Amino acid sequence: QVQLVESGGGSVQVGGSLRLSCEASLYINTMAWFRQAPGKEREGVASLTSLGVGRTIYQDSVKGRFTISKDNAKNTLYLQMNNLNSEDTAHYYCAASWVVPGLSPEGYKYWGQGTQVTVSS
Repeated sequence: QVQLVESGGGSVQVGGSLRLSCEASLYINTMAWFRQAPGKEREGVASLTSLGVGRTIYQDSVKGRFTISKDNAKNTLYLQMNNLNSEDTAHYYCAASWVVPGLSPEGYKYWGQGTQVTVSS
C-alpha cells in the first residue's frame, strides 16, 4: 500500500506561483498530479514516470507554466506552478501507479487527499 500526502496549496493572485509537494510512503515509478474544480470532472495535469526511458506528460493548458519533478531520494513529487490564472483554481490530487497510465485517472491505484489551490484576481 502506498500512502500519499500533499502539501503546498493555498491562495494566490493571478500571475502568481505555487509549488505543490506529494510525499509517498515508498518509492513508486509513476506519479501524477490531477485536479478537480467544482462541478467538473477530475482531469490530469501532469505525469512523470521512470519506466523505460522516463517521460513527462502535461495537459495542454499547463504546458510552459507548470513543471513536474520528483526527488527519488525523498520519494517526493513536486508541481511548480507559475503564471497561475483563475482556471487553475481546483483541488489538486497526487496519484501513483506501478504502470504508466499517463493522464488517465482510471489507471492510478493510489491517491492522496488533495490540496486546494485558489487563484484570485
